[in-house]
Amino acid sequence: MSQLKTAKRIALVTGGNKGIGFELSRNLAGAGCIVLLGARDAERGKQAVHQLELAGLTDVYPIEVDVTKHETVRAAAQQIKSHYGRLDILINNAGINVSGDGLASAVDIEVVQRVFETNFFGALRGVQAMLPLLRHSTSGRIVNVSSGLGSLALNSDPSSPSYNTKLIGYNGSKAALNMLTVHLAYELQGTSIKVNSANPGFTKTDLNNNTGVETVQDGALAATRLALLDDAGPTGGSFSKEGPELW
Repeated sequence: MSQLKTAKRIALVTGGNKGIGFELSRNLAGAGCIVLLGARDAERGKQAVHQLELAGLTDVYPIEVDVTKHETVRAAAQQIKSHYGRLDILINNAGINVSGDGLASAVDIEVVQRVFETNFFGALRGVQAMLPLLRHSTSGRIVNVSSGLGSLALNSDPSSPSYNTKLIGYNGSKAALNMLTVHLAYELQGTSIKVNSANPGFTKTDLNNNTGVETVQDGALAATRLALLDDAGPTGGSFSKEGPELW
């Protein structure tokens, strides 16, 4: 397959077929990016792309990516390399919350492992597979969609609204994802690639059985801004739609 030469930014959004990922795909396509909408279920990915096409967004394409499976992540990287030769934006959005998660003293370790497999190791797989393509970008951006529940400061602050939400699997995986942001930003200093964490807030999605208070439009704001950062923008930080967040 010959490479497509384009000045448009090329973005990959994992978990892009619903929730915040779908809204991120909409936002980036609306900003003029070529969006590769990642979904672990190929048919659901196609359906999500069709919805965006009906809204007039035609530069969105489905790509099968199950972040828990090395082979699909590597295959997606190869497809992007063959068709575009580079990647400009990687949004590690795919994430899960699992029934049975809870206090560290009682939780089933297999539940914690399952959450980490998607929320942390899935992002790490994506980074390792896509980083060679991002190095070909003149303004690479990596956005890790995290959570306020991954903040050590907020987890230890009794005045925080989320202080009593103690899910060692979910909170721990997002804290680890934030550490990935810090380490990548250190490793990539001096390059054109910026790495940041986005905290969407308590957003109404399937992840929390639609009990959240933020809309997906608001939940996608921080990650969208970080994906489209100009070259003077920050790297190695955590941000909500309001601004910088505490680690």
